[in-house]
Amino acid sequence: MNLAMVEELIQALTLANDSEKVRAIVFQGEGENFCAGGDIKDMAQAQKRHQQGEADAYYHFNRRFGQLLSLAEQSPKVVIALVDGYALGGGFGLVCVCDYVIATKSAYFALPETSLGLPPAQIAPFVVKRLGLTTTRELALLAGAFKGEKAYAINLVNTLTEDQEQARLDLDDKLKQLKRCAPGATAITKSLLLNPDNLPQEALLDLAAQQFSGQFTKANAEANPEALEGTKAFMEKRPPAWMESAPAIEQEPV
Repeated sequence: MNLAMVEELIQALTLANDSEKVRAIVFQGEGENFCAGGDIKDMAQAQKRHQQGEADAYYHFNRRFGQLLSLAEQSPKVVIALVDGYALGGGFGLVCVCDYVIATKSAYFALPETSLGLPPAQIAPFVVKRLGLTTTRELALLAGAFKGEKAYAINLVNTLTEDQEQARLDLDDKLKQLKRCAPGATAITKSLLLNPDNLPQEALLDLAAQQFSGQFTKANAEANPEALEGTKAFMEKRPPAWMESAPAIEQEPV
């Protein structure tokens, strides 16, 4: 993953986050691997820029990836990873910010940074949030590595499959399941779970009550308030409007 790819992913995520038509974002590697981590050649370019007088070349190279991770983690959309092959370093971090992870048994996860003389600088906070401090200490300090079955055992992975074909079928099932859920309520729920502003509990509960109320009163140009539509559809034994208008499942790369 080089800086150009990071910039493209940030652009794609920004467009997806702002689009009412997008219900989910899926990360999947092209070919046999998910992501082998940061591009060593790009690091060499950062060294060259630093030697030419660009004092913050290394900082920008590293920090921009952290901004990508934050953008993905805080996306109002449901973010899913389908992992096969290597998910190393930055690829591991990208997995950690996803809402749902499907992986094959042959998927290989690792944090090799310290074995390369580097800290997992932008990745570490997200791994701690996903796996807890004790597990992260072992992985990060000892450059740990493991395959899909252990990833499932430590709750990094939600669904474990035999191969990519089964993983794609499971992905289709999850995307169909997601269509049942109101996009506005999904975005609010994700924000409440993540609490990105680190609000104290009472303030968070106040915010939750305001957002709960808004689901009955706020409508966009094409639909009734989601809570009213959802309860009405339940009583009338029909699909809610957001399910009927949901786009067809597409798996085209961004």
